[in-house]
Amino acid sequence: MSANSPSPTAANLDIAKARFNMVEQQVRPWDVADSAVLGLLSSLPREEFVPAAFRSMAFADLDIPLTTPAEPGKSMLPPKVQARLLQDAAVQATETVLEIGTGSGYMAAMLGSQAKAVRSIEIDGNLAAQARANLQRAGITNVDVVHADAAAEGFRACETDAPFDVIVLGGSVAEVPPYLLNLLRVGGRLVGIVGNDPMMRATLVTRASEQAFTTEQPWDYVAPRLAHFPQADAFRF
Repeated sequence: MSANSPSPTAANLDIAKARFNMVEQQVRPWDVADSAVLGLLSSLPREEFVPAAFRSMAFADLDIPLTTPAEPGKSMLPPKVQARLLQDAAVQATETVLEIGTGSGYMAAMLGSQAKAVRSIEIDGNLAAQARANLQRAGITNVDVVHADAAAEGFRACETDAPFDVIVLGGSVAEVPPYLLNLLRVGGRLVGIVGNDPMMRATLVTRASEQAFTTEQPWDYVAPRLAHFPQADAFRF
């Protein structure tokens, strides 16, 4: 270590300060008040889920690329957005979760810290492998990362693992596909970001009965698309 390099202790203090500022300056002001969610963001090492090339951006209020060079849609949502989605999902310790879009595995790790079990689907094989490694390093053992296309017809084989208590979308979709809603148990809920740029809404869909669903859209955010999900018609009458 050179004379000008920070000591390991100093580096740890810098990370701790950056994590504290992330929670206090970004997450709390975005109406995230759930103590369990805030606790996870304060304790789970987000920087360990960020590619080395972008680690300096781990606590920044922006989408972080997960590939080099950066590829559209392959990014990590900002801390405040992940925290708000997690708060809306209100995951309980007895519940099972389906996540679409594993990415780096950070959201899956937070879900796994709250849920009984998580099945996380990632379309990119390299990202799926990286997420498994990140989760293993973090000691998260109840998350199963599956390399698959959640938008493909064959994905409906996931019905054999249904029903799920919670479904979380790791990116935006133009519309929520009915087949995903059918994977929810009664009382279960789906959270994600729905719509088209420049107007997308965080959407919470709750399965009220076998045939009925209720929908809330409490906040706005424009997020990268999940791959291969259908686009909405350009015009509606």
